[in-house]
Amino acid sequence: MDAMTIPDVWSGQDRALTAADMENMPDDEFRYELDDGVLIVSPAPSTLHQLAVARLTVLLSAACPDGLVVLPGVGVNISKFQHRVPDVAVVRAGTLESFFQETPPELVVEVASPRTRLYDRNRKKDIYQGFGIPAYWIVEPSRDRPELTVFELCSGSYEQAAHVTGAEEYRAAFPFPVTITPARFVTAG
Repeated sequence: MDAMTIPDVWSGQDRALTAADMENMPDDEFRYELDDGVLIVSPAPSTLHQLAVARLTVLLSAACPDGLVVLPGVGVNISKFQHRVPDVAVVRAGTLESFFQETPPELVVEVASPRTRLYDRNRKKDIYQGFGIPAYWIVEPSRDRPELTVFELCSGSYEQAAHVTGAEEYRAAFPFPVTITPARFVTAG
């Protein structure tokens, strides 16, 4: 199976792209997602973004119990025309056989940037909620005021369960016990 090139994807397409098409995307520095069959291409993230993703992945992995796995940048097929790549996801260990995740992760985390902040808080939140993902976290890795906002699914809708900034701690109970301090994601050392 050959990978699509950018011109293959963007030119001559007279149909909506599907989650199946995502398996053939190029393996390059870009992130490819689908929103109702429309390809969304994001550039490589900033250094601060990557630092937050790396530190969060290490922290969650250290606390992760057997039966769950922490994955950075895993593809999640939400529907035929909806494919997302959260910055970090916690998935059931038994779901690792498919190319992309086909069942709702236990937790997805997006590390927001100035250009994605509104999209993460609105459209992605709605998509993740509709797919039944039990917990959605948004990390804002500002050097001046790093933040963590936690949403949990209650009766089919996300409710804000916590919002912490800087050196404040959030003691998560779901998907497993772990203490999160936003400042730790953006400080050197």
